[in-house]
Amino acid sequence: MRKLLMFLIVLVILLIAVDRVAVAGVERDLATRIAATSDLSGTPTVTIEGIPFLTQAISGRYPEVRFNLGTFTYGDVPVRNLRGAAYDVTAPLADIIQNRANIHAGRVVISGTLTRATIDKYAPDGVKIGANGERLTASGEVKLGVNRVKFDAEMRIEIADGGIRLRAEKIKGVPDQVAGLVSYTIPFEGKLPFDVKMTKVRSVPAGMEFTAEASDVPLRG
Repeated sequence: MRKLLMFLIVLVILLIAVDRVAVAGVERDLATRIAATSDLSGTPTVTIEGIPFLTQAISGRYPEVRFNLGTFTYGDVPVRNLRGAAYDVTAPLADIIQNRANIHAGRVVISGTLTRATIDKYAPDGVKIGANGERLTASGEVKLGVNRVKFDAEMRIEIADGGIRLRAEKIKGVPDQVAGLVSYTIPFEGKLPFDVKMTKVRSVPAGMEFTAEASDVPLRG
């Protein structure tokens, strides 16, 4: 009985060790694929969620794969803390071992942060961006005729073609028609990874955080 117990203990330890070695190998492969799919120069950090891993590997399906892409620049816009998750990843073990291309994710969600410095960089001359709780604010001076007039406004964040639009509203000190002089767009000239489309943008203490999604995403080898 004691020998059987020792055998089972050793077997469990071996299975755990094999599980961890296997997951590390698949994570490296997926990291390479994600880098290639995203046209990244570096290799992201990848973590396969859920245990035991071998059960997922044998089935060839991974419910959730998380990745961290770090800081990257798209066009002239730096994005910090770019991270995300791939859901319902279909990756047969044989395809990974033989580096086949038949691997894809049912859905990919990424998020990243635009810093206060980036938000200020694209603001019109004389406009300073701040924050009031969960809302961005703008203050400064605009030119009306030959005069410069001080104003204060709240900024509405919108998803626009080619970037993120900050639109002035509740403007004080100048006529409402002047709101267009304060509004502006932060452009995304380059493509985001996986051809994701932005679905949400919100103000956060560090700046603005966006979320973007894509469906049926291939992870090429």
